[in-house]
Amino acid sequence: MSLSIPVFWKNATTVLTGAVVAQILPLLVSPLITRLCTPADLGEFSVWLGIVSIATMIGTLRLEAAMILDHDSEAQRTCFGVIAYSSTLLAIILTIAAIISHAVGVPQVKKMSWLGLMTIGLGVWLSAYNQAVIAYATSYRAFGKAAMAKVCGAGTVALGQLVLLLMGQKGEALFMGQILGLTIGLWAAIYLLSPPRPKLSVGPTHIQLVYLKKHQPFWRFSLPAGLLNIVAGKFPLFLVGAKYGLFAAGLYALTERILAAPASLLASSVLEVFKRQSVHEFQTVGNCGEAFRSTFKALVILGSGPVLCIFVFAPDLCARIFGEPWREAGEFARILAPLYFFNFVASPLSYVFFVAGKQRMELTWQIALFVTTFAVFLSPTSLKQTLVNYTISYSALYVVYLYLSYRSAKNSRSISNGRSTS
Repeated sequence: MSLSIPVFWKNATTVLTGAVVAQILPLLVSPLITRLCTPADLGEFSVWLGIVSIATMIGTLRLEAAMILDHDSEAQRTCFGVIAYSSTLLAIILTIAAIISHAVGVPQVKKMSWLGLMTIGLGVWLSAYNQAVIAYATSYRAFGKAAMAKVCGAGTVALGQLVLLLMGQKGEALFMGQILGLTIGLWAAIYLLSPPRPKLSVGPTHIQLVYLKKHQPFWRFSLPAGLLNIVAGKFPLFLVGAKYGLFAAGLYALTERILAAPASLLASSVLEVFKRQSVHEFQTVGNCGEAFRSTFKALVILGSGPVLCIFVFAPDLCARIFGEPWREAGEFARILAPLYFFNFVASPLSYVFFVAGKQRMELTWQIALFVTTFAVFLSPTSLKQTLVNYTISYSALYVVYLYLSYRSAKNSRSISNGRSTS
């Protein structure tokens, strides 16, 4: 028997409340931050954050998703050990690479501050392990405690950046505040959830290698698919800075801050509930069609209002809240609003590819998305026209993504038999 819709809404409300509270402080301090730092400062920090986001996915090997499917306590301990080992190794490699790149004079690296370069590895490790702990919470439906940990982390980032900027730290305050928030958020998650402590070793143990082999679809297919997705998402910021200048990059970064951060928190809140519900339905009735439909309706309801408000009022709101120099960021937000609506609806539902064992299908779609994004942003058009083309092509691909997700959710016979009919 599948979980009822009231249970879904109860869990979703718990996670969503934490996500909303976690966004209150960043939204309150954003108008102050934009007046205390320059678009170039925000652009540099956004590039740093993009690198950390991409590397974090490599550090986890996407195995945090496997933790929700595999509830055995020793298996989860092994998963923590694998993620701790891979993220630590990656953090060390990235730090050494940053030092060498700066020493040999790589232009892109020379533009970054030493603090930014030296904290990339640390940011990756903190983010990767944080994701593992939150996944552990989801596997036991500890949504309330996970929400509290997220609030602690997001609140610390916002207040830390603001206080450091007021103390005169300038652009470096953004890096320092982010690291502080990640640290506090991880500490809170570990304190509240008491996840198993990983067994650390110089190299991967036999048990860890067996675990990697057992869950190889996650790092063979889900990891490349996720990397293509996140690189395609961060590539526009990098290219806007390269083609149109740092000021444009700063405006685009604020646009992402307005649209992506709240949307991702809300969507991830629903995702945490959908993960558990979809797995439960597959294990009990052989498909997760009911979970997919109820979650789809919830996402459409949650996303419609904010998108309409952004489309109508974004330019004036940006000028009034962040200052007149940031008005054009509102114009960018208006253009990109439909894209972020489809992203908000489709992203949480994509977890069905993990449950149904259709990671290869997702990888194919991500390759198409990656190629499309590069083609759009490399075209010789104005920035606004490029964003319009980006929104149209991206939204069309998301419609296909939703269709493929729904097919996977209903395809119970081929999944239970270990075959794919897609």
